[in-house]
Amino acid sequence: MAEQPNDAQHEVSFDSADAGASATFPMQCSALRKNGHVVIKGRPCKIVDMSTSKTGKHGHAKVHLTAIDIFTGKKLEDLSPSTHNMDVPNVSRREYQLLDITDDDFLSLMHDDGSTKDDVKVPSGEVGDKINKLFKEEEKDTNVIILTAMGEECAIDAKEAPKGSG
Repeated sequence: MAEQPNDAQHEVSFDSADAGASATFPMQCSALRKNGHVVIKGRPCKIVDMSTSKTGKHGHAKVHLTAIDIFTGKKLEDLSPSTHNMDVPNVSRREYQLLDITDDDFLSLMHDDGSTKDDVKVPSGEVGDKINKLFKEEEKDTNVIILTAMGEECAIDAKEAPKGSG
């Protein structure tokens, strides 16, 4: 009977370690740069401002980070000793050709290699309006840029596809 909770606990910690391992990499706080990426409170963020405080009598210099969540646009802040490591998300941008927009507002996208991707929703707001305008109203060949980080992804931009690319 006593074994069961340990197994469950072990499984959970394995999952979280596994999920975070490939999605982020450590970087020393002092090596982070403005416009770079960082993980704050478990969210992938873009650094918009950073400042370093002087060391105290016995302490380390502290780095104050202000960053914007790349998916929600929410502002997050963190304070960390400059010698500590922080997680940096692996962020990728991929451009896909838009094939269709489904009735339930999912983008049907095609990659360069011909594979399709149908699991990204049309975002609300400006980017979603731009996608709909180009694709539905103007009936243009549309490319959508998808940002992926830490197992999340969203459409961040759309543009008219260059002529003669298909």
